[in-house]
Amino acid sequence: MSNLYAVGDIHGQIHMLEALVERVPFQEEDEIVFLGDYIDRGRDSKAVVDLLIRFKREYPKAVFLRGNHEDMLLDYLSGGGSYHPGVYLMNGGGATLENYRDEGGDVLVPPEHLKFFNALEWIHTSRGFIFVHAGLRPGVPIDRQDPMDLVWIREEFFHAGYDFGKPVIFGHTPGLEIKNELPLYLGIDTRAVAGGFLTCVKLGDGGIVDCHQVSSREVE
Repeated sequence: MSNLYAVGDIHGQIHMLEALVERVPFQEEDEIVFLGDYIDRGRDSKAVVDLLIRFKREYPKAVFLRGNHEDMLLDYLSGGGSYHPGVYLMNGGGATLENYRDEGGDVLVPPEHLKFFNALEWIHTSRGFIFVHAGLRPGVPIDRQDPMDLVWIREEFFHAGYDFGKPVIFGHTPGLEIKNELPLYLGIDTRAVAGGFLTCVKLGDGGIVDCHQVSSREVE
């Protein structure tokens, strides 16, 4: 039987991601859900996306969700409109743009990377779990959630103690420890880009079966 995993926010930490992929015993048939925020703040966002594209080829059931940082990047590349000018750069986007600059200083995102970003899912459900980058608005049906909430919400979600009928697995809100309030929710953004850990949890029977982490100190 295949396994179900979720991976927290990466934020350009290619060496932590490489170590995690090597450490976790993924199998070809496993369903591996990445919760978004692959880019920004860290130095190697382009390399992270390269690895994730290769990862999908090896693990075809991998799922990639949209985080607020991918949403801001796509808005920036399209000329803006959804966000106030400058918000993307204020949120660490400059490091990613530098990764994509050519010798002339222009930002050129390869077509394969644009395809990856545009294909990111807002939400995913599987085996009795709900996967989303940031969380859900309490009292709103899943199919009527505002996309901005899915990638930006924080306290209104996890302080509400709301039962969505299934555990919600999310990233976005960082902490050095996992936010384990199962059966309501599980938060696994453990500050990979800020001296913490990159976290991957194996899920089953409504809870955590196993947990793998790579410390930033391991790859310094």
